[in-house]
Order: sequence, then C-alpha cells, then structure tokens
Amino acid sequence: MLFDVIFAVHPATFTEATRTSAAPRVVVVIPARYQSSRFPGKALADIAGRPMIEHVYRRSVSAAGVHDVIVATDDERIAEAVARFGGTAVMTSSRHRTGTDRVAEVAAGLDCDVIVNAQGDEPLIPPAMIEEVIAPLRDVGVVMATLRRRIESPEDLASPHVVKVVVDRDDHALYFSRLPIPYGRDGSAAAYKHIGLYAYRRSFLLAFAALPQTPLETAEALEQLRALEHGFRIRTPETVHDSLGVDTPEDLTRARRQLEELAASARK
Repeated sequence: MLFDVIFAVHPATFTEATRTSAAPRVVVVIPARYQSSRFPGKALADIAGRPMIEHVYRRSVSAAGVHDVIVATDDERIAEAVARFGGTAVMTSSRHRTGTDRVAEVAAGLDCDVIVNAQGDEPLIPPAMIEEVIAPLRDVGVVMATLRRRIESPEDLASPHVVKVVVDRDDHALYFSRLPIPYGRDGSAAAYKHIGLYAYRRSFLLAFAALPQTPLETAEALEQLRALEHGFRIRTPETVHDSLGVDTPEDLTRARRQLEELAASARK
C-alpha cells in the first residue's frame, strides 16, 4: 500500500499533528515523469546546457525558507540526470494517476511540516512564488495553499487551458473552473488565473491523497476541487509573478528564449 495509515478526515475534525511554528520545516517535492502525451521526455529537454528539471530544482533551492528539494520520479533516466547535477531524486511507483499522488508517496517518508508541490515543467518559476505559497501556512489554521494571478488577456479568460479561480474576502478559493469565472455581467469583476503551485501541511497532504475523487473534480479535470468538495479550505493569495509551463516543443522554444533574455539582461 502507498500509505501505512489511511486517514479518515472531515474538515470539522481534522487536526494538525505536525509541528507548528513561525518557521516550519519546508520540503519542495518536484514530480517528474518521463512519459507525457504531448511531449515525452520533456523533463530532460536541454535549456541553456542543462536539463529542464535542473532549472526547476535550482530555482526551488534558492527560495527563502526551503530546507530541502527532492525530485519524485518513476524513471531512472530522470533520477540519473538529477544525480549528475548533485540533486536528490527518489524513485516512486509508476502507477500514480497524478503528480500529487507521487508527491504524497515521497512525503510519507519525510520528517517536515510543509510540502510544496512544484511542477517539473516550469523551468523559469520565480523563487518568490514558492515563498508566497509557503507564507500562508505560517497560520496554523491553513492546511493547503496555492496562488492566483490577475488575468489581463481576453484570450486567457476564454481558454479552457487557463484554469480560473474565484475567492472569498479572506483569499479562500470558492471554485476553480476551465470556464470564464466570474461571469462579470457589468465587466467590473476581476478574473484570476490559478497558478498550479501548491503547499500543504504534510499530514493533510497524506489525508488528501487518500480521499476519493469527487464529481466536480472529475467533470473539470481539476484535482484541487477534491479538497473543496470534501469541505476543506484552500488559501489562495494573489501574486504578480507568473511562470511558463512547458507542455509542447513550442513552449520549450519560448522557455529557451526567455532564459536567454534573462541572461542577457543580467549581463548588462
């Protein structure tokens, strides 16, 4: 079994069993698999002489408050690439349905307070975003956090590939959708893109991964809806930062270009 303990949880009864402090011990886990329907092997794609997974790893390491970074993979080629640049990789089951399940398998063997799930296909992720997603968990009442960014493009608002989120007055997510939300009848309501970066209390992550899938999660193909449907809150602060996800070879070309531009700007 993936977990030695299966958690029976409810929002009203879930209690945090890990340490609580102003400075929790934080581990970033980067799920990375070799197979991808649109871009097989993308974790090892070369960007400025380094595999993409190395760029994600190094940016994660540089985030303030992060104590360790681990790549969770089911492929020896990725594990070997991580070892070559001096990183840490853990082999996981090949049967996981989601990256969260892969992260949870690693988290089950860790001694830490907070787990950050950083996507392995975002080589330009700003370390500040990792810091921002960790910050809400300094509040002991928060068990899960993610980020949102204001949508400025009508194309992004209309695209089903850009996940939207609406929040309450305390930055708790109310709903996530691939459709444009809120409706904005008079055009005054701001719309927000969901940034797929997550931080969890370790014990909650293990509980969350063991929960059954839910109808809205299945309908929207959005795993975070499982938490909402089971009655848990997701703190979702706003960020001004953004990150390019690499899903296709065309995205890889854009990532290479952006990295070249950043390097040129740093030399000035």
